[in-house]
Amino acid sequence: MRAEVRTHHGLAELAKRQWGVVSREQLRGLGYSDSAIARAARAGRLHRVHRGAYAVGHSHLTRHGDCLAAVLACGGDALLSHRSAAWLWGLLPSCGLPVEVVVPRRVPARKSIRLHKAPALREEDRAICERIPVTSLPRTLLDLAAVLPARRLERAIERSETLRLFDLRPVEALLARMAGHHGAGRLRRALSLYREPAFTRSDLELRFRALIRGSDLPQPAANVFVEGYELDAYWEPQRFAVELDGFESHRSRAAFEEDRERQENLKMAGIEMVRVTDRRLEREPEVVVRRLEELLRRRRPEPEMD
Repeated sequence: MRAEVRTHHGLAELAKRQWGVVSREQLRGLGYSDSAIARAARAGRLHRVHRGAYAVGHSHLTRHGDCLAAVLACGGDALLSHRSAAWLWGLLPSCGLPVEVVVPRRVPARKSIRLHKAPALREEDRAICERIPVTSLPRTLLDLAAVLPARRLERAIERSETLRLFDLRPVEALLARMAGHHGAGRLRRALSLYREPAFTRSDLELRFRALIRGSDLPQPAANVFVEGYELDAYWEPQRFAVELDGFESHRSRAAFEEDRERQENLKMAGIEMVRVTDRRLEREPEVVVRRLEELLRRRRPEPEMD
């Protein structure tokens, strides 16, 4: 009787750690025979979710329980994947059904589970998130790229950066290894914004000045102090400034807040300031010039009436 109590206690503890679900293999590890599992199911202590996976005590699972049950049903090397993994990482707002699972080998089909086969899964493709085996964030992004429209993929990447989960280096390493994956080309295109620009901050200033010299724009003053702030480019007659903006300068929350306060203070002093990013300067210099021409035209002082 004591052994049975210990077994039931072990099951309760395991289910508590695993969102209320266990696998048949785990039940056997706790000492349950197949006949004992069948008796527990008839008594309502176990509720079959999938072949080989059970809910303990009741059948009302959370979405986390649904996801883990699907993974457990597909074997010890299975991982939550694709849109389901993206939801677990916080990249998509909902999990959706069926739950998506990736396995490195062929397994029997499971009702309410969308199976993906990936023989090339490596240890670095595996992770644990919220106590659920899941594809790593880089692998999740790669799999998403194969099934999501471009804009939704971009939003997922943006979300991973907001959550401070995104690291370009392991994603690039995965792309180098998985060049033939259906999502590789799409993910490369979506990542173009996150790759380092071709020039540094000093190069950025030089390129901007060269762009202005090659246009019909009046030459601005460079690196001058106005209202207590150093401005990268300043047209005094129009009280108009350009801030050259590289992503690296906004890595911290403090820098982000300081930049907003700076722009607000300049506006209160009657100075309009716009930001020109390194990416825009590299990709669309003609557009940058056209917009600066229009902005300066709007800021041109009105002629005095006699």
